[in-house]
Amino acid sequence: MKNFLLDKKGFGMINSINQSLFNVFDLSKKIIFSTIILTFMFLPWIAGNLSNAHALDITAGATTWYAKGEQHYTQKDDIGNFNAIIKSDPGFLYGPALAVKFSNDFNLTFVYLYGKFNAAKGDGSKADFTRNDSDLALNYRLNNYFKVFAGAKYLSYDIIPVKDNFWGNMTFKVTNMESHTSYGPGLGVSATVPIMGNLFALGTVSGLYLFGKEKVDIDRFWDPPKSLEIAYNEYGINSNISVAYYIAEYSTVISIGGRFQYIMADYKGNEIYLSSIKFMIYGVTLTATYTFNI
Repeated sequence: MKNFLLDKKGFGMINSINQSLFNVFDLSKKIIFSTIILTFMFLPWIAGNLSNAHALDITAGATTWYAKGEQHYTQKDDIGNFNAIIKSDPGFLYGPALAVKFSNDFNLTFVYLYGKFNAAKGDGSKADFTRNDSDLALNYRLNNYFKVFAGAKYLSYDIIPVKDNFWGNMTFKVTNMESHTSYGPGLGVSATVPIMGNLFALGTVSGLYLFGKEKVDIDRFWDPPKSLEIAYNEYGINSNISVAYYIAEYSTVISIGGRFQYIMADYKGNEIYLSSIKFMIYGVTLTATYTFNI
């Protein structure tokens, strides 16, 4: 029978690989944050040069996403392969939606969403699931219908097992909390199509490439409990489609639609935790915004 315990040489190799990945993540995070900081440093210049013949339009409002999600876990470790599916009950994410329009061609958008869900596995084990999701993007208008955009995304979630409730699989259980945090760039395209009068159809699709670290306290049953910090890369898509109505008298837009997000996390350089996670979340969106100029 294969020995459950890795030798010192094996753990040394794992630690070395993990450290290399952490260094890559730290460098990537610095690049992302530097890009965001430089963007905001140049915003006054952009606004000053682009708004000479155009008032600065500010859009502010609130958005909500009634969604449910699924996470497909795959684990390949030193004693076998295991799979698990975690499903969250439908719940609300909510937060602000902001935009600054510098000219007819350029605008900056920001959306932040927060929500809490009840999650469960097929074996009946339960946990509390908390999610943060935000997007910052600079948009450029190609024509009357299409825009392209580039920006940064922040995504995090915490999974806290319900007290005295098993959360894990045959090889380990989470004893305290699983904390997952990602940053990275995104690119996409959006479309606005008039339907009739003040009614419009809106759609966006974007690709994501994120870097992250996951912190988790686990018990492998045959090993002492330990805290892990494991690096990973994530790839994903995000899409929205909605119908919006512009209430000209109040400079207000109300939109309702749907949103779908798919992300795959690829864990690297570890032998005692997960190999990958495929995460899907989808549901109905509702947004109301008010526009004014300065």
